[in-house]
Amino acid sequence: MTAPTLTRPPTATPTPTHTLRAKRRASTLRTLAFLSPWIVGFGVFFAYPLVSTLYFSLMKYDGFGVPEFRGTDNWTYVFQDYPLFWPALRNTLWLVLVMVTCRVVFGLGVGLLITRIRTATGAFRTLFYLPYLAPPVAATLAFVFLLNPGTGPVNSVLEGLGLPAPGWFTDATWSKPALTALALWGVGDLMVIFMAALLDVPKEQYEAASLDGASPWQRFRFVTLPNISPIILFAVVTGVIQTMQYYTQPLVAGKVASGVIGGSGQQFEPGYPDKSTLTLPQLVYNLGFQRFDYGAACVVALVLFALSMACTALLMRRRGGLIQAGDR
Repeated sequence: MTAPTLTRPPTATPTPTHTLRAKRRASTLRTLAFLSPWIVGFGVFFAYPLVSTLYFSLMKYDGFGVPEFRGTDNWTYVFQDYPLFWPALRNTLWLVLVMVTCRVVFGLGVGLLITRIRTATGAFRTLFYLPYLAPPVAATLAFVFLLNPGTGPVNSVLEGLGLPAPGWFTDATWSKPALTALALWGVGDLMVIFMAALLDVPKEQYEAASLDGASPWQRFRFVTLPNISPIILFAVVTGVIQTMQYYTQPLVAGKVASGVIGGSGQQFEPGYPDKSTLTLPQLVYNLGFQRFDYGAACVVALVLFALSMACTALLMRRRGGLIQAGDR
């Protein structure tokens, strides 16, 4: 009599579809693990603050009590009843348009000049870069002193030459041009970026253009500009974002020019003279930390965010214009 043989039931073999899904799941988990630092940073430092700002823009909140839902009252107040919003918006857009344009053009010009000169290149490079290292408050104080309409050396020289002496930071017509001059004085960061881009342009293209009889302007237009167009786009986009956050220089210039010495508990209405140096970031601080109107401050912050995103998206959409400039 023979013992019965035990047979093992057949095991189910994984189908190709199941194996493919498992590989995809493992790949997704691995990708999320590598992206987790960015995801955490994005959520903590961008998504959560943005959602909180939107939430508080619909609330009446002073930073101490319980938020009280007010709907669109804060938006109505900022756009219709708050007298400083529209001057601040116009000043911010003026600075974005004029200051950024002047900084990019001047920085590119200085970069071209330093790459063309043959002697004392290091001295000129240091001379133009050092002002960028000056702290914003110290640089603004120095400019207010230099451009003082009564005792400043700049107006003294202009009067000695028989030229009109502007009021600069004490005149609403000249305050924003004075801030633009301050920004041009510290153009060393753009100079370094443009110098690196200009030195990276292939010399063979310049030689070929010269053999074809191209003038200096034509070499710049058809050779230099297409090669450095991505750097120009970078300078414009970062300049727009920085100017949208322009706060320290106009606030310090307005305080010093008006003769206000900020002390503990002292209130200062920004924008001197005649709201000409008022910017949107100053409104956010004034509403949120001086008036304790967090709802209205969040509305201004959201407007500032929307403007920055719109300008950046427009510039990125038009980025091909600089690249194709040489073909027109």
